[in-house]
Amino acid sequence: MSSFRTILQLSFFALSLAQFPGISKLQWSPCNETEVPSEVPMECSTLLVPLDYTEPNSNQTLLLDLVKVSALTKPSKGSILFNFGGPGEGGRASLGIKTLSEELLALTGRQYDLITFDPRGTSGSKIPMQCFETEFDAWSYLFSQGPSNQSDVELARNWAHANTMASTCLKTQNQTGSLLSSAFVARDMMQVVDALGEDGLLRYWGFSYGSTLGATTAAMFPDKVERMILDGVQNPHEYYHSQIVLEQWTDSDKAFSAIFTGCVANRENCALGKGNNKTAAELEQAVWNMLDTVKYHPIPLGSFIVDYSALKTLIVNAIYSSALWPGLATMLNDLLTGNLNELAQLIEAISPSTTPTVFEQLATQQALLGIQCGDNMVRTDTFADFVPYTERLAETSRLLGDVPTYIYSACAQWKIEPKERYTGDFNVKTKNPVLFIGNIFDGLTPLVSAKNVSSTFEDSVVLTVNGWGHSSLAAPSACTIRTTSAYWADGTLPPEGKICESDAPLYSAITWADVIAQVYGNSTTSAKRHAAVLSNSTDVLAPFLGLRGVSTLHGL
Repeated sequence: MSSFRTILQLSFFALSLAQFPGISKLQWSPCNETEVPSEVPMECSTLLVPLDYTEPNSNQTLLLDLVKVSALTKPSKGSILFNFGGPGEGGRASLGIKTLSEELLALTGRQYDLITFDPRGTSGSKIPMQCFETEFDAWSYLFSQGPSNQSDVELARNWAHANTMASTCLKTQNQTGSLLSSAFVARDMMQVVDALGEDGLLRYWGFSYGSTLGATTAAMFPDKVERMILDGVQNPHEYYHSQIVLEQWTDSDKAFSAIFTGCVANRENCALGKGNNKTAAELEQAVWNMLDTVKYHPIPLGSFIVDYSALKTLIVNAIYSSALWPGLATMLNDLLTGNLNELAQLIEAISPSTTPTVFEQLATQQALLGIQCGDNMVRTDTFADFVPYTERLAETSRLLGDVPTYIYSACAQWKIEPKERYTGDFNVKTKNPVLFIGNIFDGLTPLVSAKNVSSTFEDSVVLTVNGWGHSSLAAPSACTIRTTSAYWADGTLPPEGKICESDAPLYSAITWADVIAQVYGNSTTSAKRHAAVLSNSTDVLAPFLGLRGVSTLHGL
């Protein structure tokens, strides 16, 4: 506690002054670009909130750092708060990405200010989750990770190392770790709403885990919801109450197969299918065979090694966005055909000149564990009791069934109890109806979750996007822009069963910039968020640029 007390302990009197609704208490000014790097003009502000909401008489506070991208149409009609997922991902750096902020402005009708902050526990917050005190301990944990199917002993190793992680975090972060729950972040957001001095009502868009945070906030403050979009929906019932979530991976294998069916349908734009007559099933099986091969015979690529962990992580990361599939197909084709020299040279050429410290590499994962494991209510005493759940996970998804097991291993043995955990249900009647969005081919948050959660939110509607990738942001669609803009403008919900078609066919170069120009006319939007060709697609190469055994699944 003493490590952050001097930063956070400001007067309760100053805190109380910042909370009167109806009067803006946020002072905005241009951000310091050194502290908050951004590709777009952003304004920054700060807000004091209670450090521990369960101790109303305490004078300990937490400073939230806020960022804002202003509406393009003046005057602004108000502010929308965003959470981009995780848990564990910060918000400020994401909103500062030019293409993303332009997409969000378009999707909100360009009439609202966009606001976010780095939630408790994330690396950008004033109380980041930092369990390791030495580099040795951090490196030991980093090297301990890997998909549970990479060897016949890996699952048990995951379990043992997760126990060590849980014990380490209890020792070093017990007090901080008890203050990171989604319930506390929900209360932080309502403090922001009051400090904005608008109408005292919440306008919010949450992606992936951000949908769970949004559902939690709506359940805790139903009368404060003016507008809310939950997009790429995670099922909060499972998030809080399941030993291992299963519904979340329902469509993972279907999304993986779409990489190959889309390739065969667009052979000229897909390296895996170009110049051959292989079926989608044959291409997919070849990749499964390669995964099995590199498990026992890793492939050296210069200073890098393609083993099971690296290749599985490469594929899983590409599931997030179909814009990455052409680059993935090129890499897989090079591996399958033995064209390794060119691939090695390319990876060497685009390797970053500096490597993040081990603490930076683990920051998001530690935050994820601190938030998600604290929120989850289920604990398991023995490895033998845990194994049946992993078997069900493997049956749910062949692709992803062995990837998040270390997260669930840690949560099963987590030792820090949050000061407040949301324990209620999600049978919610909000002041105004919530709009849910789900993609038909989302391998990380399936459409069924959007429908299941919507069924417990009275008068809510699900907008279905006929597209590929994680959340509506992965499927450029003029229909989605028009639908969400109308919702933000006056609360207009789409008719039940409405389907928006994606305007970006698989293995095409069409991006949100093209779609935004179609809707708004001449636009200043950037050309692309993800390059469709390998040489520019550093996102899809990222797993190869890290260390062997680093297998993460975050930003959900």
